Amino acid sequence: MKKTIFISALSLLIFSCGKKEDSANIDTLIASKNIKELQAKKALIQSDLTKIDEALATLDVKKEEALVTVLRVNDTLFNHYLEIQGSVDTKENILVQPEFQGTLIALNVKAGQRVLKGQILGRIDDAGLSQQVASLENQYALAKTTFERQKNLWNQKIGSEMQYLQAQTQMISAQRGVAQIKAQLAKTEIKAPFSGIIDAVFVEKGQVVAPSLQGLMRIVNLSNMYVSTTVPEAYIGKLKVGTEVDVFLTSLGKTYKGKVRQIGSFINPNNRSFGIEVAVPNPENLLRPNQVAKLKIVDYINKNAIIVPTNVIQEDGEKNKYVYVVTNSNGKSGNAKKTIVKVGQSSDNVTEILSGISTKDLIVTEGANAVSEGMKLNF
Repeated sequence: MKKTIFISALSLLIFSCGKKEDSANIDTLIASKNIKELQAKKALIQSDLTKIDEALATLDVKKEEALVTVLRVNDTLFNHYLEIQGSVDTKENILVQPEFQGTLIALNVKAGQRVLKGQILGRIDDAGLSQQVASLENQYALAKTTFERQKNLWNQKIGSEMQYLQAQTQMISAQRGVAQIKAQLAKTEIKAPFSGIIDAVFVEKGQVVAPSLQGLMRIVNLSNMYVSTTVPEAYIGKLKVGTEVDVFLTSLGKTYKGKVRQIGSFINPNNRSFGIEVAVPNPENLLRPNQVAKLKIVDYINKNAIIVPTNVIQEDGEKNKYVYVVTNSNGKSGNAKKTIVKVGQSSDNVTEILSGISTKDLIVTEGANAVSEGMKLNF
């Protein structure tokens, strides 16, 4: 500080002695309206001010000590993530609708029950269709017998071709009638379209149901879950089928490992994004449709990166990013050196350093905001 006071006093003395002379010279230059000489004088004054500032910066260095925490820099794996929100879903989540109108005469399941694909969940009164099937089957049997006899006669060149063709037509017509009535009868049986769990039942036995009314029950398969979301257009070249994704379920507080299973082929012109689906395992059956999920998708990897905590990186008045590196270290103390760094990407509260520091450097972490150039550091 004594040196600083001395330079300040010297500056004042020079300023006092030369004030009148400098002012006269400047006034003369202004009166002469000589632009080149005025610009030269301005440059000279600015050069002198810069020298004074540099001298002050060198002599007025803070010499206080600071207790800090330091970190030795090493090469490490650095992953940058795209973080987005999505929604859990499953393609096997439907309302089972009746295909036939009538009274529900059997209801074989209840909410929470696990069912298999094709299992009969209920049955609707067929309104006499089963009797019609028996009658039509008898007609078909007779038509078939008649056709076979007529065919044998025709093969023996007995009878006319017309008789043969009529018998064939009647048999085919009866066969189609049986198939049609059986298809109608099959609609009276309510079957599980896939294996899953009956989530809810909305009807009771004896109730009249019809295709136009509400669904009978909801069936959900929780073994084929996925998360759907949209991704900005800029990432279209960074994602591919099979890319691993961390899926965090906020409601469960758990993270699952998923993989991208589908990438959309259409860019939404409204928000310049495309859709993706991420397959998620559900071994504990804790996932449910419409749960909120947070996705972390790796979009950048550096296997030998130098990274530092993001909060130790500071910025000076010239927008330079810098950290404090420990010099003259003896293991317990050292001096602070302001080091300009070039930063890369940030993720999980750490930032990639592209240049400025190297492995084995000691950097100041806790207490960095209270450190200045040349300060003695204790750690």
